[in-house]
Amino acid sequence: MRVLVLSDIHANLTALNRVLDDASSFDAVWCLGDLVGYGPDPNECIDRVQQLPRLTCLIGNHDLAALGSIPLHRFNADASASIAWTQDHLTAASSAYLASLKAKTLMPPFTLAHGSPRQEVWEYILDHHGADRNFDILETDYCLVGHSHLPLGFVRFPGESYCLPVQLPVDVHLSLTPRMILNPGSVGQPRDLDPRAAYALLDTEALTWEPRRVAYAVGDVQERILDAGLPERQAIRLVGGW
Repeated sequence: MRVLVLSDIHANLTALNRVLDDASSFDAVWCLGDLVGYGPDPNECIDRVQQLPRLTCLIGNHDLAALGSIPLHRFNADASASIAWTQDHLTAASSAYLASLKAKTLMPPFTLAHGSPRQEVWEYILDHHGADRNFDILETDYCLVGHSHLPLGFVRFPGESYCLPVQLPVDVHLSLTPRMILNPGSVGQPRDLDPRAAYALLDTEALTWEPRRVAYAVGDVQERILDAGLPERQAIRLVGGW
């Protein structure tokens, strides 16, 4: 099965549509959370994601905050302002859909979590220290996470007590080896200094992972952010990928 793996769309419909066009053909979609926050298209992104085939979708910390389940003081000033704007603009249908989602699920041999297996909403897996803490409690061979907005990978070989980082060159098929933690990066707000939308294609039969990047019309999104009265910083950062 060819699975489109998405994360951290952050209400950026232009980037999402470009990813869907670029991915072209897939059998199922696994979305790792944070459909909303930062961007100007929360309802449109939620509607578009719900239309995708064989969808498994998680909830992220910004989604929870948009529902009022996480207080705004847990976020920085710009993120808090964006969430408050999102709360004012979410439709009842969008809110109901977000409220139906979980932050972690099992799709053996994969665990899917927004943040991490240990702390499914808040923990960032950014280095081998964080990865090792999660390998210690991981119940499946593979784990897919989002949250950091960074395409990352870690592997812990059988019999080892520590993990190693995995190189993830774009458009190259990586053969999966138990046990691995992988992050597809962010569709709507990349933070690895590459402004192109990030996602991955997973083949669950061949057990391969293909990181992908695709450029989109960043200027159009920036204009909508500013027109909506969202923080200017959220528009500026898109062009630099930070």
